[in-house]
Amino acid sequence: MKELDIQAVRENLPQVLSFVEKSIEHTDCSLKEKTQLCVAVEEIFVNISSYAYDPEVGRTFIRVETTEDPITVKLIFIDNGHPYDPLAKEDPNLKIPLKERKKGGLGIFMVKKTMDDVSYEYKDGQNILTIRKNIG
Repeated sequence: MKELDIQAVRENLPQVLSFVEKSIEHTDCSLKEKTQLCVAVEEIFVNISSYAYDPEVGRTFIRVETTEDPITVKLIFIDNGHPYDPLAKEDPNLKIPLKERKKGGLGIFMVKKTMDDVSYEYKDGQNILTIRKNIG
C-alpha cells in the first residue's frame, strides 16, 4: 500500500499522476489499463481540486492498494471537503446531441464505465471515493 497526502490544487495533478504510475508499475498493467486508471485519477483529482473545498483550498489523501491474485488496483481518494456523492448524479444521456445535454457528469460516467467498481461514502466528515480496476 502506498499513500500520498497532497494539497488539492490542479497544479499538483502531475505529482499525483506520477505517484499513481509509480505505485502500479509492478502490476504489469497494459497501456490501455494504465491509461484508463490515469484518466480516472485525473478526473477525480481535478473534481476534488475544483469543488471539494471551494472557495478554500484543502488536502486530498490518496491510497493505492494492489493485490496479486487476481491482480487488481484499488485507489482511494479521501477529502474533508463539502459532502458530495458523484455517483448519485444520473448518467448523461449520450443519445441526445451534446448541445442539448446538461453540463457535467461525463467524467465520472467515464470513470464508472472503465473501472470494475466505483463506490462512495461520507464518513466522519470525509468524502471517500474508491475505484477498483482488475488487471489482465
